[in-house]
Amino acid sequence: MRLTGVRDQVVRQPAVAGTFYPASPDRLRAMIRMFLDEASVPALTHVRAVISPHAGYVYSGPIAAHAYKVWENAPQRPRTIYLMGPAHYEYVPGVALTRVSAFATPLGTVPVAEEIVDVLLDHGKPFLVSESAHAPEHCLEVQLPFLQVVFTNHFRIVPMLFGQVNPMEIVPVLVDLLQSDPNALVVVSSDLSHYHDYWTARRLDLATVEAIVRGDMDAARRGEACGILPILTLMGVAGRLGWTPHLLDYRNSGDTAGDKSRVVGYAAIAYAA
Repeated sequence: MRLTGVRDQVVRQPAVAGTFYPASPDRLRAMIRMFLDEASVPALTHVRAVISPHAGYVYSGPIAAHAYKVWENAPQRPRTIYLMGPAHYEYVPGVALTRVSAFATPLGTVPVAEEIVDVLLDHGKPFLVSESAHAPEHCLEVQLPFLQVVFTNHFRIVPMLFGQVNPMEIVPVLVDLLQSDPNALVVVSSDLSHYHDYWTARRLDLATVEAIVRGDMDAARRGEACGILPILTLMGVAGRLGWTPHLLDYRNSGDTAGDKSRVVGYAAIAYAA
């Protein structure tokens, strides 16, 4: 991760632009626009949260677009988005936050809601600061260009990377924050099973997706979603706030990229209040 800035304004520069998604702003915007135009979702209202995959766009972009399509016609007003995903590259004994003031992508910069980061850190454990966990992490970054296109940069983020943590420790904290801000949203970044053959992946993934949709945490935990801890956190929040999950799309990389011998599974799920 490269950091740029003057004084206390530190901006995280993109780590995976040019690999997971195009580095060219025009190409990136056109790709996302194509994915959104091709996505078809039910007419849901008051969607407060989505689960979206985080692979390279050629693999998972069409599925991710279904998650963001539900917000495409939402009022274009500033909002805070809690962006939660798994820490892939470094052990984190809790939930890793960051002290940067913004995240950059080829489409511009997204400010961090620094005062909310302070509120979370005031709770103490399991919240902590780890710039090194955020440094190479792709799972949050790849969500940002979709959000930038859908919300035209009118939002702030609270970037949260989950390591070794009990999701039920996070649920009451998020419930309080979300109840205090009816415009706040949640994005959970997660893929499903990894590197099974096509039909094995479908069997495993659909069992996981069905468990998530019916609110069965124990069954969801038995699946292979890499972001299961933030997913379980969202499930706990949704249960307390009465949000209803809706499966928008499930496919795997065998559907989008062709090779069915070793695939990764992806789902888009929306939670409506």
